[in-house]
Amino acid sequence: MSRTRWWLALGALAALVAGGAVFVRRGAADRTPPVATSPPGPVGVGALGRIEPASRIRKLNQPGGLSVTRVDQVLVTDGEPVVVGQLLAVFADAAQKDAAVAQAESAVAQARTALARIRAAGRVEEIAAQRARIDALKANEVSAMREAVRAESLLSSGAGNIANAEKLRFLASATTAARIEAEAGLKRLLTPRPEDLAVAEADLAAAESQVRKARADAALARVTAPIAGTILKIYARPGDQVGADGLLDLADLSRLDVVADVYETDLARLRVGAPAEVLVPGEAQRFAATVREIGWQVRRTTQAGTDPVAAVDARTVEVRLSLDEAGRAALERRSNMQVQVAIRP
Repeated sequence: MSRTRWWLALGALAALVAGGAVFVRRGAADRTPPVATSPPGPVGVGALGRIEPASRIRKLNQPGGLSVTRVDQVLVTDGEPVVVGQLLAVFADAAQKDAAVAQAESAVAQARTALARIRAAGRVEEIAAQRARIDALKANEVSAMREAVRAESLLSSGAGNIANAEKLRFLASATTAARIEAEAGLKRLLTPRPEDLAVAEADLAAAESQVRKARADAALARVTAPIAGTILKIYARPGDQVGADGLLDLADLSRLDVVADVYETDLARLRVGAPAEVLVPGEAQRFAATVREIGWQVRRTTQAGTDPVAAVDARTVEVRLSLDEAGRAALERRSNMQVQVAIRP
């Protein structure tokens, strides 16, 4: 073998060895186990929401329903705190209904007097006079019966007059009948008849029912506060009729909620008690909140978003979050304001 061929063979062998080494290293690298990666952590939930008092906003209206009575007095102003049962407004028919109450109460007093008179039956002087009359009739009865017996005895001896004896017998019978009638009158004075008593009691019950009805009608002419809270807005003034907006809005601002519309697909990541942050437009500070209540009904979203390609009929669930005291103080006068909510996992 010439020297040239020998060097060519040696170079080919070296190239073959080098290629095998590269192949071995690449195969070893391919057999290297992959580096383990941790699974992604839990993801929070974002949603649009609105500020709302925990008591809800109470829209008070005229209690009379379809009545068209005008407002006579509005006794509160916007922003005024009120207590439970406080009189807020009076309608124009209140005076007429108050007069009906007074009339019904007079009828009750009259019915009670009549019942008391029937229960008492007779007055003391009437009872005493009736008893004296009975005593007199008893004496007359005894005398008449004695005279009738004497006349009968004279008839048997032949010295009497038949006509006179019959007259005396009739007089004795009449005196007895008068005494029995007087005793019956005394009994009526002492104890009333059950039927008279029943009629009087029924009259009293009817009069008392009229009073309750008149008072209920009078209450419909007034609006009182169902809860303690703050007057948010008054829609009708004295002389106005109550319109579709009602008379006024009332709410308890001591506790505020954020009502978030959470997509139904995010419900699995929610839990009561989960912490959250509330982002208010124009506020640099983020307010803390806690999930307090998860709704029971899926509905179409009520929050209007700014994304032009967002689903307009997305299904959401109403979730209520309680604001902390700092958020309540800052957002006390922003009911119905739209905010952004970030609920942590």
